[in-house]
Amino acid sequence: MRLLETDLQVLTRELSLYLEIQVPVGLFGSGVGLSLVLGFSAAFACYYLSSIAKKPQLVTGSESFSRFIQEHCPVVTETYYPTVWCWEGRVQTLLRPFITARPPVQYRNELIKTTDGGQISLDWFDNNDSICFPDASTRPTILLLPGLTGTSKESYILHMIQQSEMLGYRCVVFNNRGTAGETLLTPRTYCAANTEDLEAVIHHIHNMHASAPFMAAGVSMGGMLLLNYLGQTGRETPLMAAAIFSAGWNVFESAESLEKPLNWLLFNYYLTTCLQSSISRHRQMLEKLFDMNLVMKAKTIREFDKQFTSGMFGYHTIDDYYVDASPCRKLKSIGIPVLCLNSLDDVFSPGHAIPIETAKQNPNVAFVLTSCGGHIGFLEGMWPRKCTYMDRVFKQFVQAVFEHGNKICSM
Repeated sequence: MRLLETDLQVLTRELSLYLEIQVPVGLFGSGVGLSLVLGFSAAFACYYLSSIAKKPQLVTGSESFSRFIQEHCPVVTETYYPTVWCWEGRVQTLLRPFITARPPVQYRNELIKTTDGGQISLDWFDNNDSICFPDASTRPTILLLPGLTGTSKESYILHMIQQSEMLGYRCVVFNNRGTAGETLLTPRTYCAANTEDLEAVIHHIHNMHASAPFMAAGVSMGGMLLLNYLGQTGRETPLMAAAIFSAGWNVFESAESLEKPLNWLLFNYYLTTCLQSSISRHRQMLEKLFDMNLVMKAKTIREFDKQFTSGMFGYHTIDDYYVDASPCRKLKSIGIPVLCLNSLDDVFSPGHAIPIETAKQNPNVAFVLTSCGGHIGFLEGMWPRKCTYMDRVFKQFVQAVFEHGNKICSM
């Protein structure tokens, strides 16, 4: 880093001297304007290299897990260079859905029944053209869990499938009830704390492909749900390992952060309207139990959860729900290897709420913490359409798990 800064300073000084000699007349009739531009550019470059571009922190309670990650996921040992023109967390969060490409993916949809009479929509990417794993019965399988209002159509899900396709793996996307266009058969949707649907999906997939290596990856609320499931099951799960991206660790802290004026304007109000929109098409079913007019008046996610989510899942108060939904309380009970990627400038999951000390007490958990990246952002390169830092972490970790599984599972 210091060598880069020194070289940059020398180059800037030599370029300025050359321009003063060769281009005596510049912006506004003198060379002063050009010198100012060069000076500003050099100052910004120095700031970027010293304060923005940094190696992520790797935090884990196990030396063996740490060595495994550094050996097989070298991306976590490299400096992360956020896109220079949009490195700030909020900007990365806002721009990622519009900037990143949407790889074409052909799904096979499956609807599975639940014990309460409902149904869950699964979108399968079978990858039957896999050269590395032509036998479908043993083809490694990854269960993908989207975020709060996300489905299999989200760009970050499509990118994960693209990375998995290159490695020859199969993917299954778990769409939460009522989000993927299917009919809601019972007055029940989903939340971050109740893992019954996730348990049903995991056992359904495992029963179909019992000989296939199996892991899961969750994003945002999908990551929270997966963490809460793992905290409840310990080692009693068919999953070999899990990857978590941009999870909110403490729901109280996340809600407070999102209710700050700017964050409410940029994210909270929009997500609240998305939640309302997702249930409005099921209004006839849901109004049997809820005052939908009151639910539709919510202006924040907290208000929506108070009027709708907490009551649906039997919580007496929203605080009871938020306590149960916070993965930080269950982190110490996780019994399989889990890699968690978070950015310290994520307004959905504030850096001070990430349970670093708890992670140090569990040898199965590793945090990769970047200084920038926002919420599911992690953009890098001048024009970050094809691949993000998050994509690279995902690809290397799932490959490490499936190809070196004996090493990671014997820790």
